[in-house]
Amino acid sequence: MAKTEDYGWTEDVPNSTGYLGPAVLDIVRAHKPGQILDAGCGNGSVTEYIARHGFSIVGVDGDEEGIKLASKNFPAVRFATADFALAPVTSDAPDGLFDMVISTEVVEHLYTPQDLVRFAMDALRPGGRFVVTTPYHGYLKNLALSVTDHWDAHHTPLWHGGHIKFWSRKTLGTLLEQGGFLIEGFSGVGRMPYLWKSMVMVARKPV
Repeated sequence: MAKTEDYGWTEDVPNSTGYLGPAVLDIVRAHKPGQILDAGCGNGSVTEYIARHGFSIVGVDGDEEGIKLASKNFPAVRFATADFALAPVTSDAPDGLFDMVISTEVVEHLYTPQDLVRFAMDALRPGGRFVVTTPYHGYLKNLALSVTDHWDAHHTPLWHGGHIKFWSRKTLGTLLEQGGFLIEGFSGVGRMPYLWKSMVMVARKPV
């Protein structure tokens, strides 16, 4: 039986959906994938946002409570429980593979983020894209956090199910490349340049 996690999901739409949803949707529209997998969909807010704009998408998560909330609130969208360490959910396509996998604000919560990368690779058809977002870290932002003494608030160690890894453009790119992906694009979202709230990286599965 697949293990499940408890990230304390509620019906509230995360604040991050407001700036991540449009950024991811722009990438989806640029590539026009037929079948999309949302890996780590939580309570389904981003999944539903993408589906609402006319794209076929399936949301999966290791948190059963999150999936229950997503299925209840967005009954027109397909959701399922999945363990990143096991085989991925298949698409409705004849080969069972997806054209795109998105994963928004997930990788920072994982003890073994390599499982997510492997999960995405296995779910994608050759040439498919993996779109990953995670809170941004870089020199200027880290310096600003130090100067303003905001590291405790930023790390939020008392947050149930909170962040356990903190990524930069370099380390996230290395993770994806080590998993066999080719990096295609990078952008920051939320706030001003180099103080971004999150970063978005697009990678491609080799043909």
